[in-house]
Amino acid sequence: MNIKIINGPNLNLLGERDNAIYGKETLNEIKDWLKDKVDSKQSVEWFQSNHEGEIIDEIHKSINTCEGIIINPGAFTHYSYAIRDAIEAADIPTVEVHLSDIHNREDFRKNSVIKDVCMDQIFGLGKTGYLNAVKMLITYKSKKKNS
Repeated sequence: MNIKIINGPNLNLLGERDNAIYGKETLNEIKDWLKDKVDSKQSVEWFQSNHEGEIIDEIHKSINTCEGIIINPGAFTHYSYAIRDAIEAADIPTVEVHLSDIHNREDFRKNSVIKDVCMDQIFGLGKTGYLNAVKMLITYKSKKKNS
């Protein structure tokens, strides 16, 4: 299964950014950790950008090349209808992931304009959220194949 993991703004600062909320690991350390946890039969490609248009372009590039997307849209979660529309248009099973528990933070973080076009939303599990999202996509593909 080909899975693309897309990370949005400021996630390049993991490890430096508020460790109490986001943890001490860098995005590359999370990537390496996940690589060790995921079956080698799965192809996982990572992408990070602080720019909305680049994230949209990456979603578009995933059409016909990826069977699943995991997206941590960062702050774009709360207001990017353009990313929402790109996910919907791509029609690729997508899971929204957040390292922190967005529902127990500032009020504006509780709203996701992305979640309605995603299969599910995983939050508050740190890096394990990425692993759970991979497992969710694999299970979804397996059930779809067998139906």
